[in-house]
Amino acid sequence: MDRRIALLLERIGIRLLRYSLAIVFIWFGALKVVDLSPAADLVAATVSWIPREVFLPILGVWEVLIGVFLLYRPTIRIALALLFLQMPGTMLPLVLLPEVAFVDFPFVVTMEGQYIIKNLTLISAAFVVGGTARLRGRRDERDEQRRMI
Repeated sequence: MDRRIALLLERIGIRLLRYSLAIVFIWFGALKVVDLSPAADLVAATVSWIPREVFLPILGVWEVLIGVFLLYRPTIRIALALLFLQMPGTMLPLVLLPEVAFVDFPFVVTMEGQYIIKNLTLISAAFVVGGTARLRGRRDERDEQRRMI
């Protein structure tokens, strides 16, 4: 029974993870496009050398594209490339605006700091999803190996 449950979770888990990531990126990106994101002020302060009305919609569209590309299996690699180009920028406030990200450096973070640090989970999830990019051809081989066990 345990093996069957594990196989079921494996079969649906990665797809759910991919869709969850897509929803987060589409939702958060769309909020930036229409300037309703709770993170908009943080983003604007982090890249203060680029006007907010220019940068925020571009970042929002970028995030929406990540989400849309995650929805379709053939475009996962594009989504991951965009995501890994974008993610270092999301960590910038920890370095450029420590007074906004931390109450007491380095352990006590503000709500904004928590928002930034949760991106580690998104990055990890993206690694898991990325690890499935070549599974189509290997899935039958893996299933055969499992049957032999």
